[in-house]
Amino acid sequence: MEKILVVGSAGQIGSELILTLRNIYGNDNVIGTGRKTAPSQAVLDSGPFEFFNAVNRDDLYNVCKKYDINVIINMAAILSGTGEQNPMLAWDVNMNGLLNVLEIAREMKMKQVLVPSSIAVFGPGTPLDKAPQETVLKPTTMYGLTKVAGELLCDYYVNKYGLDVRGLRYPGIISHETLPGGGTTDYAVAIYYEAIKNKKYTCFVKEDTRLPMMYMPDCIKATIDLMQADFSKLKHHSDFNLGAMSFNVKELADSIKKRIPEFEISYEPDFRQAIADSWPNDVDDTAAREEWGWKPDYDLEAMTEDMLKNIQIKHDKGLI
Repeated sequence: MEKILVVGSAGQIGSELILTLRNIYGNDNVIGTGRKTAPSQAVLDSGPFEFFNAVNRDDLYNVCKKYDINVIINMAAILSGTGEQNPMLAWDVNMNGLLNVLEIAREMKMKQVLVPSSIAVFGPGTPLDKAPQETVLKPTTMYGLTKVAGELLCDYYVNKYGLDVRGLRYPGIISHETLPGGGTTDYAVAIYYEAIKNKKYTCFVKEDTRLPMMYMPDCIKATIDLMQADFSKLKHHSDFNLGAMSFNVKELADSIKKRIPEFEISYEPDFRQAIADSWPNDVDDTAAREEWGWKPDYDLEAMTEDMLKNIQIKHDKGLI
């Protein structure tokens, strides 16, 4: 039986992933963790939760022993925008935390480790259109640098120790549940909230900025699909390109204006523009589709419809 530890389950993705995992594997078999940010009440009420810092190896080991963990999903990371403001913290959390996860999984002979990567691995030299699975990886951010190093480290543990380690390069993730935490693609979430609350939004990247994006239900599905895939059929392991949709900010705003005609958008690009410009417009996810059957469900219009509906409900209840 799987006993799953979700490291970083108070974050944007982890907070929704853990609830789905508990529905599949049972509440008591999926343990959430966080460093200091309190998780949602739904996460706290539905199963075990432990506070600790994944950079502290002893704390991580003790939790794994306490719950007899045999699968770790490592969602803990300092993202691109925050990472540029504190590069050493990004290195410490993203690399030393990952190394602790891998070493403890190896020592305890765990069944599996899943470590998300990101489109932040790309940079100058990567083809902008349909970035290939195998391509130049020269990121311009500390976050991206740690993700490239993390992919290589995870594959090292596959090849050196035979540890089942898997990972996928998330595009920008959009959700109405938990707000993102300091990423370059955060505008694609904030724009929906501001459209409902204030009918206007000032974007920190230009209107023609086009990036790969994904709606949270597809993100959760992809993560669990890869987790449950037959390891023997995977030719890649820790670096699957993952695609769903690609649009620029104007197209996103126009999608909202179809439903909220009075919505207005303006642009004040900041340091995150250079980060966005270093990433591709779209990715080629053929490897994920062929090796574990990846297929997204949502496009831009379907996502916008669902996002605005759910954020409006929150607004009407006085939650935002």
